[in-house]
Amino acid sequence: MLRPQDTATRERRNLDGLWDFAFDPEGVGRSEGWFRTSLARRPGARQMAVPASYNDLFTTRETHDHIGEVWYQTTVHIPRGWDGRRVLVRFESATHGATVWVDDVEIVSHQGGYLPFEADLAPYLAASPRTTVRLTVAVDNRLSFQTIPPGVIESTPAGPRQVYWHDFYNYAGIHRSVWLYSTAPAHLTDVTVTTGFEGTTGQIGYAVQSAAAAGLTTTVDLYDAEGTLVTSATGAEGSLTVPDVHLWGPGDGYLYDLHVQLRSDSGVLVDDYHQSVGVRTVEVRGTQFLVNGKPFYFKGFGMHEDHITIGKAHSNADMIRDVELLHWIGANSFRTSHYPYSEDVMDYADRHGLLVIDETPAVGINQGLGGGIFGGQGYVTFSPETTNDVTREVHAQVIRDLIARDKNHPCVVIWSIANEPESDTQGAQDYFRPLFDVAREADPTRPVGFVNVMLAPHGRCRVSQFADVSMINRYYGWYVQTNDLANARIAFATELDGWASDGKPIIITEYGADTYPGHHQLPAQPWSEEYQLDYLDMNHAVFDACPAVVGEHMWNFADFMTTAGIMRVGGNKKGAFTRDRQPKMAAHHLRARWLPGIPKEHA
Repeated sequence: MLRPQDTATRERRNLDGLWDFAFDPEGVGRSEGWFRTSLARRPGARQMAVPASYNDLFTTRETHDHIGEVWYQTTVHIPRGWDGRRVLVRFESATHGATVWVDDVEIVSHQGGYLPFEADLAPYLAASPRTTVRLTVAVDNRLSFQTIPPGVIESTPAGPRQVYWHDFYNYAGIHRSVWLYSTAPAHLTDVTVTTGFEGTTGQIGYAVQSAAAAGLTTTVDLYDAEGTLVTSATGAEGSLTVPDVHLWGPGDGYLYDLHVQLRSDSGVLVDDYHQSVGVRTVEVRGTQFLVNGKPFYFKGFGMHEDHITIGKAHSNADMIRDVELLHWIGANSFRTSHYPYSEDVMDYADRHGLLVIDETPAVGINQGLGGGIFGGQGYVTFSPETTNDVTREVHAQVIRDLIARDKNHPCVVIWSIANEPESDTQGAQDYFRPLFDVAREADPTRPVGFVNVMLAPHGRCRVSQFADVSMINRYYGWYVQTNDLANARIAFATELDGWASDGKPIIITEYGADTYPGHHQLPAQPWSEEYQLDYLDMNHAVFDACPAVVGEHMWNFADFMTTAGIMRVGGNKKGAFTRDRQPKMAAHHLRARWLPGIPKEHA
């Protein structure tokens, strides 16, 4: 599934803006056929921004905590110049499930809140020619044990309650852009690139797939960043040689442009597509993580797509601000915790030389952790009634879809197939073993891992054996040994020695302490900014003493919203930055560590 773009043969129209919108608290929209009529005329209808989470835009608890479907509707104008062409509508994200109608006809239904889906309108338009259609979408935020991430709807005396076990708020809505786009009937369907180099010569392998393209020829032209033609080839598969290659690397987001074309025998251009290519290699060798053959140390954060008012909606302005702060603080990488991010973010990371650990939405598959913290106790993680074989098949498809979407991004250097799942039981081992095979079959070129939780320390975890990299979340000095950093340091160092004995690189994918901005206390106590600094210093001393540690991702980049509860006062406060992206003392502290040339008085 190629992302929409404007080329000589392709055209796209952005459908973002204000759509008509209605809540469906009684769940009657489908049976009453809300897609058949104007949504704007329904009682209680209003307008809704697309993209945006709807939860924080209104002022009542009912709208903020709505469970079930909401309805979106807009009018779409089909350009006359698209007659006889494929006409598709593409949603970059609708959380967590969506069904789409064109006028009275259902055209697609999709489960999974963080990956794109699309449908071809051309058959409908051919059967009923028109230039204007009504586009209606029902978006459902409900989770079950067979969704990724999981959850359950429980009955209570006051009505249904959505329980979920991920520690971030369950924002819902159409979170990313919606596109209308067209291609020729004969069209390119997929492009896959692989890269390598030897000395100063680069190699780019390519494989192109097409549909309805019998008798057409595939050609590729490679251009450098200045627009100069480097080399060309003919055929749907092949390899390109790049002399004096400019490698993509940390802090150097150099991209080539691979122009893929379908042409007729007479040379007429039928379809074309531009694929950015960063030439680089990634390798795990012993306890080292190598980029372009050189050891790399991850400095950065677990992050969230989470912003005031718009929730999980993508915003280019917010993206630019976040990346500017990453540059300012000296970060070279981040993890898409705990779901795939917008494709715009991945493109931006490519162009800025930021390395990314790309994670599926498989978070909360751990009743021992989530059930105890967020409620919903009494479930077991793996069973025929909870997380089961059906869940695993959904999980496997999410892995395939994520890799299919992001496989060509040079920024992506590790696939993370889950965050903090139960991993110390036979059920966990049986569940995850085939999922690693799925990831490696989909992409044999990148390391695969998952993020281990403290409940499954070294020696007890039964899933880490399948991973190429040990990624661990640890909160010594916060959730355990609270306010006892001396013993926390000893316990953490002891466990790290165990992980190092596995002979794999270790990335600390989470470590952090909740800190209320502006709260100061001497001697340092938990929740104060002083304690956050002492906590960071303790952790960094442990990392620096273990040669197998190849990265540190502080949790979290910025404060973020969670479900309401007594453990979270206005959300998770572990950020180096506040939710509105202003620095705590910790941000300056990290900057002095990650940019050692910066004088401490300027950090």
